[in-house]
Amino acid sequence: MTSTDNGVEAGRTVRVGDRDIFYTEAGSGPAVVLLHGGGPGASGLSNYSRNIEVLARRFRVIVPDLPGYGRSSKRVDQSDPFGDLAAAFGGLLDVLEVPRAHLIGNSYGGAAALRLAMDRPEQAERLILMGPGGIGTTRSLPTEGLRALLSYYTGAGPSREKLARFLREHLVYDAATITEDMIDARYRASLDPEVTANPPLRRPSGPAALRTLWRMDFTRDPRLRSVAHRTLVIWGEADRVNRPGGGRMLAERMPNCDLYLAARTGHWVQWERADLFNDLVGAFLDESR
Repeated sequence: MTSTDNGVEAGRTVRVGDRDIFYTEAGSGPAVVLLHGGGPGASGLSNYSRNIEVLARRFRVIVPDLPGYGRSSKRVDQSDPFGDLAAAFGGLLDVLEVPRAHLIGNSYGGAAALRLAMDRPEQAERLILMGPGGIGTTRSLPTEGLRALLSYYTGAGPSREKLARFLREHLVYDAATITEDMIDARYRASLDPEVTANPPLRRPSGPAALRTLWRMDFTRDPRLRSVAHRTLVIWGEADRVNRPGGGRMLAERMPNCDLYLAARTGHWVQWERADLFNDLVGAFLDESR
């Protein structure tokens, strides 16, 4: 890999099982994996554009595109999506010969990080979860933001108007922070033919749908209370995609879980409150040295 002007590697693709996983790297030191969310057109670099350079001053930052997104293979096992994502980036760590890493995940990526801590606890060091998916999702109706997210590829199909509405009305607290260029870039990425034919994030369907939903709700998994990793949950108090009450659920069930509720912040804490997020991450991970 070659370096870009800001020190982030240009990226490369490696084979993990029967899929290709694209990732980028920056910095050196303890390994930190940044796992992006599941919105249309998402990718590792775009979701963490305000964090990578700062964190790379102290850590080896690894930023994959999760299966279904960016330049990684588009197939996701819809019978157990969180488990499949965890297996994919856990396999990436194996290929990179990284035996253990701090895991940072937003939304969909937060669910994948938590699932890896359950399935392969020896691979996870500390966890930082921002508005993670799968927290009490079967105990109440989906939020308006989650419904907008899940319906992007349904009905009349994807459109720039749909994406702009989701980003500005549901993803962030202050709609003015979402630029036209950001909408354009994510819209172009969301139109990948493989993705439109087989969206990675969608409502479970078919005879096993109920089983899949229950598998995707961590509060119904008895293993959650055994996740002993030091964990920091950061949640925007104005999150319109995943309910902020999920943070309290995690703090009550996980034995070593701290909770930080960010005021005037939506679902994208690492982007909306980048300075706060970078400071919290640095302080929390430095404790482990």
